Amino acid sequence: MSSFPVASPCICVLCRCAVTSDKCCWISSCGVLCSGSRDFHTQESAQGEAMAARGRDGGKINTELFTLTYGSLVAQLIQDYEDDVEVNKQLEKMGHNIGLRLIDDFLANSGVGKCQDFKETMDVISKIGFRMFLGITPTVSKWNDDNTECTLVLDENPLATFVELPAAHSNLRFSNIICGVLRGALQMVQMRVECHFVKDVLLGDATTEIRMKLCEILEDQAPPGDD
Repeated sequence: MSSFPVASPCICVLCRCAVTSDKCCWISSCGVLCSGSRDFHTQESAQGEAMAARGRDGGKINTELFTLTYGSLVAQLIQDYEDDVEVNKQLEKMGHNIGLRLIDDFLANSGVGKCQDFKETMDVISKIGFRMFLGITPTVSKWNDDNTECTLVLDENPLATFVELPAAHSNLRFSNIICGVLRGALQMVQMRVECHFVKDVLLGDATTEIRMKLCEILEDQAPPGDD
């Protein structure tokens, strides 16, 4: 892989963390793989701000750019770890770190007040959060009796656009970063949750579904550090 001089930090298009590198691909401080030329990333960092603005207005983000960046991340992790289970863990961990930061942007720009319970929280995440950042609106269904577990049904998944998993990677949860983002964001509003994919169109299912479980309401505490 060729290298080029970088005179000033570039910006990660997912969380806008500043990074500096003399390589064409690098891992930013949030753990997201960046790839391509410096000019590409400095240009797209400005577009990232515009995407966030469009998301706040309910518009759809630039899914092609997002897919390109995310696909590069997953490919790099597969090369580094050579184990789908470990890749799944890394994707979830990266998503968790992003979620810890993303919640501030969401609260600042969504106009959403404090939710009364987990059910209302999931409704807000589905109708506003996903719409703001991914341009989609999952359906919330399959609640248990005490409203502590539910399923997010994604009729479309921008991260998986144009993706086809080889048979050798049947254990890969390609979009597992979403679970990490949900866990991190909800942790910042005092909800400890578990979430995992139960269905995935990339694995031959008709829909993509994420099972959510509220484990504990946390006491107020100082913001946690990164994992």
